[in-house]
Amino acid sequence: MQRRHPLLLLLIFSVFLNFQTSNGHNITRLLAKHPSLSTFNHYLTLTHLAQEINRRTTITVLALDNAAMSSLLNKNPSIYTMKNILSLHVLLDYFGAKKLHQITNGTALAATMFQATGVAPGVSGFVNITDFKGGKVGFGAEDNGGDLDSFFVKSVEELPYNISVIQISKALPSAIAEAPTPGPSELNITGIMSAHGCKVFADTLLANPEAMGTYEDNLNGGLTVFCPLDDAFKAFLPKYKNLTASGKESFLEFFGVPVYQSLSMLKSNNGLMNTLATDGASKFDFTVQNDGEQVTLKTKINTVKITGTLLDEQPVAIYTIDKVLMPRELFKAAPTPAPAPAPEEAADAPKASKSKSKSKSKSALTPESDAPADSPDDDPADQTADDNAASSFKGGRFVAVGLSFLVVFLLL
Repeated sequence: MQRRHPLLLLLIFSVFLNFQTSNGHNITRLLAKHPSLSTFNHYLTLTHLAQEINRRTTITVLALDNAAMSSLLNKNPSIYTMKNILSLHVLLDYFGAKKLHQITNGTALAATMFQATGVAPGVSGFVNITDFKGGKVGFGAEDNGGDLDSFFVKSVEELPYNISVIQISKALPSAIAEAPTPGPSELNITGIMSAHGCKVFADTLLANPEAMGTYEDNLNGGLTVFCPLDDAFKAFLPKYKNLTASGKESFLEFFGVPVYQSLSMLKSNNGLMNTLATDGASKFDFTVQNDGEQVTLKTKINTVKITGTLLDEQPVAIYTIDKVLMPRELFKAAPTPAPAPAPEEAADAPKASKSKSKSKSKSALTPESDAPADSPDDDPADQTADDNAASSFKGGRFVAVGLSFLVVFLLL
């Protein structure tokens, strides 16, 4: 029995570790234990950055005390500008106190959450970290001329290789992050799309006042847009032009979601998603699925991939997709070839009947036919979305934990 003890201890430790890693972290709770960082904590919540931080792993937060936050707030930044500034203080890598003094060659360049939004040009979303002689560590925004005028004060909280919260002496100056940021209603979303490879889609949207109005009405409350790249949408235009007016409106609205979805949210929330075109019986939905870092959107007709981020600023996100996502309400999948009948049965085979359906609200019929348009030849036919993807593996950790306890019980 004595020889089993090391195995029992190992199993118990693995169960404990499993619980620890599944719990993740909560930046609001971590900072709540430190009153001197209360203002910083408040603005992480107000700008919704806390939610983004909690969804990520391997992250470092450069916290500012109340005095440093007061100096920052004296400049009267808008809440959207404040989000950019604080995003620059969230590093997408783990730097505990020990690691800061063991940086290879004494200097490291860290990407930040500001850089990940897609609105930081060039190197403006990176932070330089330098370990000086005597244990002093300096921090500086890369677009600030290389000045390292903020310094490591102390380690606040560390969950090794998951999250590190360290205090620095003052906010990192950055002209790009501190620039006035327009509110959602002032955003020119079609201008953003046009400037980054989605001009054909943006121009088509602008030419449809009804659909464009729907997008504008959702800017303040939350909006996520998936815009097809120019080559893909240009090739699709003949099929688009074959739709009726109401069909075109629904089709364009299908690429917008009436809630804000960051990329990390899309990676963690698989399942069905309604769109701006969703209206009662007209579902106009698609399924979000991911495989590692790759996020895909699927309908019964085809599957597309998210290829880039044009904007990710609460409450608006805009992503590029590699193909035109096709709603099943407007287009039909290519028929699956039926097996050829036996010679003796061919003469007696009944003829297929055709049925027509009427739309209850937004008509999507083409002028020539009541049937939906065919899918492109290069799109897979009838790719059925897996609606249960979101829940298929949620219980994995608990099954592992249960099995571990069972093994321990049997060994006893």
